[in-house]
Amino acid sequence: MQKIIIADTSCLIILHKIGHLTLLKDVFKTVYITAIVAKEFGVELPAWITVTNPINIDFQIILNASVDLGEASAIALAFEHKHALIILDDLKARKLATSLNLVFTGTFGFIIMAKTLGKLTSVKTIIDKIKLTNFHITPELEQQILEKSGEL
Repeated sequence: MQKIIIADTSCLIILHKIGHLTLLKDVFKTVYITAIVAKEFGVELPAWITVTNPINIDFQIILNASVDLGEASAIALAFEHKHALIILDDLKARKLATSLNLVFTGTFGFIIMAKTLGKLTSVKTIIDKIKLTNFHITPELEQQILEKSGEL
């Protein structure tokens, strides 16, 4: 398991919308976010989410030329921690993380991880809840997720 888990806003928002934000705690115990991500999330944070900021703000500003400010701050924080795992959903942010050799997953990758670790019994149930929100999931992606989680 990674030493530090950093979440971007989209993961927090979608898990909060479906009533499963605590799944992050069940899997990781502590999750780190930046002050910018906390502001974007806009909901009172539970005690197991720690707000910390990257030291190199200049690097964050440079990253912000490619991705939004929340993603830039999360990526900058992950870059400062050798063994970080960052949860990113945005394609541009994932490409940037790849170019920086960062280890990342997305919200759905995290959900599959939660099932693999026995913290979740059904990925399909979570997907069905997500589909009731404004979070878009293609039928192809849904099938891939269900296959990876052993539910197809």
